[in-house]
Amino acid sequence: MATPRKTLEAWKASDFVPSAETVAHLRERAKFVRLETIRLIEIAKTGHYTSVFSAAELFSALYYDVMSLRPEDPKWPERDRFLMGKGHAAVGQFPILADLGMFPKDWLDDYTRLGSPLGDHPDMRKVPGIDFSSGSIGHALSGGLGMCLAQRFTGHSYDVFVMLGDGEMQEGQVWEAAMSAAHHKASRLIAIVDRNGFQLDGQVDDVIGIEPLDEKWRAFGWEVHVIDGHDIREVTTTLRRIKADENRDKPVCIIAKTVKGKGVSYMETEPGWHLGYLDPEDAQRAIAEIEAKEI
Repeated sequence: MATPRKTLEAWKASDFVPSAETVAHLRERAKFVRLETIRLIEIAKTGHYTSVFSAAELFSALYYDVMSLRPEDPKWPERDRFLMGKGHAAVGQFPILADLGMFPKDWLDDYTRLGSPLGDHPDMRKVPGIDFSSGSIGHALSGGLGMCLAQRFTGHSYDVFVMLGDGEMQEGQVWEAAMSAAHHKASRLIAIVDRNGFQLDGQVDDVIGIEPLDEKWRAFGWEVHVIDGHDIREVTTTLRRIKADENRDKPVCIIAKTVKGKGVSYMETEPGWHLGYLDPEDAQRAIAEIEAKEI
């Protein structure tokens, strides 16, 4: 695997549980993601706060602990791939890529402005570190499967992580890709469902019910883990164990139970905040809550 052997051995020595120092660092980075999302949406004057806030711990664990990357070489052939099905949450991904050094941090200051490579959705042609352009939901799992299958011809060895919204589970192409991935034993494919319970039109289960979600993925031939998507220790431990398992023989789905808008009380589980803009007073309230809380 592309992850250094010494890293895998260290994970195994701790039974894959991150140290207190690592947990504190990942929590701080998740907080950073939320705060930078507020700053960038202030530049754009509209954006998807709550879709980022539900996934902040997932982003943090993946980028700062689990995935094998070389920020100085964003196109490194052996890098792990990350595809964002819920492309409207890219505003939370961009600060991480800049923080890691994949592109200059001052790019963030022109987010969505004319001529900026950073738009409301990720563009793999313009942004170093973006592996898949997305926005129209439902396509990312198919793209991730293709990247997995390509390894059989190129000889590379990497994992492919695909983050999906739970509203995205209503898309037929997701299930076609799920069926195909199991058939082809795409064991390097890891889907992460951000199960925050909401989509643009309201509660997911009111629009089109998707439960029992874990049983559906298992029925399609996937290994399934259901976790608390805001428990950074559980998130990181689960991802490490999957990453280090050299005997995987099927694709993996992680259903992360999350809260839409997590970290800002007046946004949590409020569908009206799917797309919005904070006035200066509300922005300061949100920042104060995020800075004061330990999730």
